[in-house]
Amino acid sequence: MKLNRGLVAIYVIAIFASGVVMGMYGHRFYEVSSVSANAARNPEEFRRQYMAEMKSRLKLSPEQATQLSKILDETRAQFRATRESIEPQLQATRDTIEPQLQHLRESQQERVHAILSPEQQAEYDKIRAERAERLKQQGKLPPTR
Repeated sequence: MKLNRGLVAIYVIAIFASGVVMGMYGHRFYEVSSVSANAARNPEEFRRQYMAEMKSRLKLSPEQATQLSKILDETRAQFRATRESIEPQLQATRDTIEPQLQHLRESQQERVHAILSPEQQAEYDKIRAERAERLKQQGKLPPTR
């Protein structure tokens, strides 16, 4: 059976198109898996995603975004200082560390709340509740006082 040029061209285009479609699905599958795995390990990626979500969902003004970034920087420094001060105490247990870290979390949340409008505060509370539920389902929710 002899194939004409038009039929060969259709076959080549169909094979090429199926390769493109499979490549898109494969890339999406790979990216979704790798991004979610890396986000949990990379604090900078987590912060970038957190800031993007806060900006989009709360519709932060540029000034509020700057203030939020400053709050996150200061909280990170406080967490680091707290951990560094506790590390030498090898006998320190999680029970002695966690109240200090919980205090830092609460302080950060109060400071973020203070820079938001009432509508943004309601959305922020919703975001925090959603995150707490996700962490609870994953078994990673930090203890509260």
